Amino acid sequence: FSAEQEAQALRKAMKGLGTDEDAIIETLTKLNVSQRQQVLITYKSTIGRDLIDDLKSELSGNFERVIIGLMTPTVMYDVHELRRALKGAGTDEGCLIEILASRTNAEIRHINENYKLQYGSTLEDDIVSDTSSLFRRVLVSLATGNRDEGTFVDEALAQQDAQALYEAGEKKWGTDEVQFMSILCTRNRCHLLRVFDVYRVIANKDITDSIKSEMSGDLEDALLAVVKCMRNKPAYFAERLYKSMKGLGTDDSTLIRVMVSRAEVDMLYIRREFLAMYGKSLHSFIKGDCSGDYRKVLLRLCGG
Repeated sequence: FSAEQEAQALRKAMKGLGTDEDAIIETLTKLNVSQRQQVLITYKSTIGRDLIDDLKSELSGNFERVIIGLMTPTVMYDVHELRRALKGAGTDEGCLIEILASRTNAEIRHINENYKLQYGSTLEDDIVSDTSSLFRRVLVSLATGNRDEGTFVDEALAQQDAQALYEAGEKKWGTDEVQFMSILCTRNRCHLLRVFDVYRVIANKDITDSIKSEMSGDLEDALLAVVKCMRNKPAYFAERLYKSMKGLGTDDSTLIRVMVSRAEVDMLYIRREFLAMYGKSLHSFIKGDCSGDYRKVLLRLCGG
């Protein structure tokens, strides 16, 4: 890997008349996040221009969004997406849920630090001013990045938690959502998987079915996302991708965010889950749903 070579290749792709999009895709998708950051710095020091500015002036639309996403450090990408979800036209609840339910404590701490540096307000304050009621409380809880990340399963507590969830929902008229929130947003993954097993025995139905029948709207989506991420994170992202492309129109924001943010994390597993869940490959889905350079770059991130 030579940052200088890649910087020159990118400059060449954008110089003169027309843009060589294929060369841009080729160069950027073969590098990893940290290499792309080195190219960014080298581009400025050897060519004396800002790579992001050059890319923005040459590209447009969804293709540009993917390329700029790839050029953004991982944490900052999450920070920008959260800010867009909160401060754009209307709130993008799906984006808030997806990022906050799926990132680790360390990732969430980095997001919080960088969000504050970048925008001067805290992520929590912006969530509070932009969302309401119990949904707000779930997001605030997830945004503290304070989940137990150990692996210890306390069998007695698991029984107790499962019973508490049952009594908070299925067993009574009305739902004690706070009980769901306090257990689902704080316990460690191994413990929760055990709670879900015990719950199925007590309630005679899966925890996800109970959440669906007891709650609605954003709160339901948020708690379901937490359960799905605990059980199988790649399957959660596979479902996000499937829903972003299925039916009429494409939810490009979700499609781009998942493809860019997971490309170097668990894309292989996401592809496997996608195929198992929907009987079609992610590759073929993207191919049928997108076009042009946008399709090309997503297929490269998907890894063919």
